[in-house]
Amino acid sequence: MIGLLTGNVIVVQITKGDVLMAVRHSEERIATCNGIKIAYDTFGEMTSQPVLLIMGLGTQMILWDEEFCSLLAARGFWVIRFDNRDIGLSSKLDGLGLPNVFELLQGKAVQRPYTLRDMADDALSLLDALDIPSAHILGISMGGMIAQLMAIHYPQRVRTLGSFMSSTSDPALPPPKPEAIQVLFKPIPVKKEPFIDHFMETWRVLNGDQMPMDEERVRRFAEQTFARGIHPPGNVRQLAAILTAPSRRQELASVAVPTLVIHGDADPLVPVACGIDTAESVPGAHLHIIPGMGHMLHPLAWKEIVDAVEDLAAQCKGSGSSG
Repeated sequence: MIGLLTGNVIVVQITKGDVLMAVRHSEERIATCNGIKIAYDTFGEMTSQPVLLIMGLGTQMILWDEEFCSLLAARGFWVIRFDNRDIGLSSKLDGLGLPNVFELLQGKAVQRPYTLRDMADDALSLLDALDIPSAHILGISMGGMIAQLMAIHYPQRVRTLGSFMSSTSDPALPPPKPEAIQVLFKPIPVKKEPFIDHFMETWRVLNGDQMPMDEERVRRFAEQTFARGIHPPGNVRQLAAILTAPSRRQELASVAVPTLVIHGDADPLVPVACGIDTAESVPGAHLHIIPGMGHMLHPLAWKEIVDAVEDLAAQCKGSGSSG
């Protein structure tokens, strides 16, 4: 079941080479997926190759920047981005309770409200709702973990796998830098101006200090995120799903789809060693390390990333239309 949420169809213009291209951006819609409501929108034409974009912990789909999505669409993709459960305009699962994350960090057994596999099933159900037999799956951070699970458990639905700034969840991997842990566990303010300050501080840390952060762009993300609705308990439940996830290293050895691993070598939250481990775990995976990039899909790297995704899709035998 799919229903209209808000907005009108708009056209985004971008430059591809020396040519201006019009890219269609849909209104936001709601689909019933895996028993919950999932908010999503699309860029490009339904007849193009479908690409499903999965965002990370506590982060709304809008951080897949419209311009980045348009760059992908201009390369011949139908781009779908969505709010994970418990975030943005998708269903909030407060009825599942609130886990004690600090006990989780101490290694204590804590019941998790849901798993990353449940979130992978949400993404798969969205493909079903859109009548997409298979798609290119790209995920950032937690989204990369979810994308990996889709490739492991539903290989027939995954044309290619893109794991960006992510990890195999192997416990032997190096931890985040202290400043990244500190900002990650700061309480999220619920009033607008404190929230915007918190958002800006978080992304200054995650961006790192080697690539300049576009303060205006990030502030716009903060304002849009607040306007669409913040839900701190959802962040806690998503974090519990990450912290309780077992290593996927052995299971990733079964992945046979073309795989791209992208990581910045200045990532303070998910160290680059995690990306290297992911690439080494998937047979034939291509590792693309971006110098100076932190834990952010940085505009300076967009063209490089889109080029790599286009090259990845060219390796896929089933790279026709979404039908």
